[in-house]
Amino acid sequence: MATKKTIKSGIIGTGFSGSFHFEAIKKVYGTNIEVQGAYGTDTDRLNAYCEARGIRAFSDADSLIDDCDVVHVCTYVDSHEELAIKILEKDKFVILEKPMTGYCGDGSDDFNGDTFPRQDALDHAKASIQRLLEAEKKSKGQILYAENWVYVPAIQKEREILEKTGAQVLWMHGEEAHNGSHNPTYAEWKCSGGGVMLGKGCHPLTAALYMKRIEGTTRDGKPIRPASVSARTHMITRMENFRDEGHIRNDYHDIDDFAMMHIVFEDGTIADIVTSDIVMGGIHNWLEVCTNNHRSLCNINPNTAMQTYNPVDANFKDIYTVEKACTKQGWSSTSPDEDWFTGYPQEMEAFYRTVAYGDPVECDSSLGADCIMTTYCAYLSAERKGQEVDIELL
Repeated sequence: MATKKTIKSGIIGTGFSGSFHFEAIKKVYGTNIEVQGAYGTDTDRLNAYCEARGIRAFSDADSLIDDCDVVHVCTYVDSHEELAIKILEKDKFVILEKPMTGYCGDGSDDFNGDTFPRQDALDHAKASIQRLLEAEKKSKGQILYAENWVYVPAIQKEREILEKTGAQVLWMHGEEAHNGSHNPTYAEWKCSGGGVMLGKGCHPLTAALYMKRIEGTTRDGKPIRPASVSARTHMITRMENFRDEGHIRNDYHDIDDFAMMHIVFEDGTIADIVTSDIVMGGIHNWLEVCTNNHRSLCNINPNTAMQTYNPVDANFKDIYTVEKACTKQGWSSTSPDEDWFTGYPQEMEAFYRTVAYGDPVECDSSLGADCIMTTYCAYLSAERKGQEVDIELL
């Protein structure tokens, strides 16, 4: 048996993403990973994060990067570009959380996501992507775009079906929805780079873009990429007539809580993406793929791998069932291993095989770039009440 390589890694960002990245790292089996430590701007949270995991708390990002072969960027989107380029300039690999980059305003305290021209966001996103791609081109490292939907077992099974049957994907229909983000800063565009169309829509959108890439490269040796998008966004919970009964988050300042994208690909086929923060009952994640020789429904959350009935909520007080369900009483689509169903350990295994052994990466900077350009073109379309916008591919 060949000796497993040892890779030194570090984590920047000690919030929600930093936590599940660390858990996914522990499940990597094909590579020996030595977590050197972590860095975050909140010293108290950094120290608590590192103490709980038995790793070193670094006082600055540069020192951490210097000690690592690969660095996880699990920060808010406004620092993604700066950190990723810093890592690439040191010839290290960067595992970059979604969204790859974004427009978080002009830096002014009174920036308002409701009123700024969407062309500004598109122009900024395009320039940011170009800087990232240029830095990657010059580096011995690589951007590994952390879109877990690409590595979801159901999505990867559909990839196999597409490759072995030579199917033509005609229409895809995807959704990510729940009752609101747990991130307190998500309420403002200047912190998040957008609302649900960016923060949640990136998941089913990237999966759909990935499917067309697989189809194109399998049949013709080149990906089929998005050509245009039409979109609408809404702010349902910010309407004066919204009736709050305490089940749906409704403190958003200047972002969308419902969005729809209609994407037309270079070959004329289509995809429709729906995303929202107004759906109760747990996370609703799925992608339907309709082709010329089969149809697949990839259920991520919820699915029927396990279902439980609990007559008294308190009975399950120490039992995790499913994310954002809000109650454990009655029937639940209890996930026996939610991380596995959502692709996190598979994603991390693949990324570390790329770093250690040079395996090709399924979710790369080009796929992330197409997602960002499509999304900000969609925001421009929504500003124009759904007018179709051509997507400039980088």
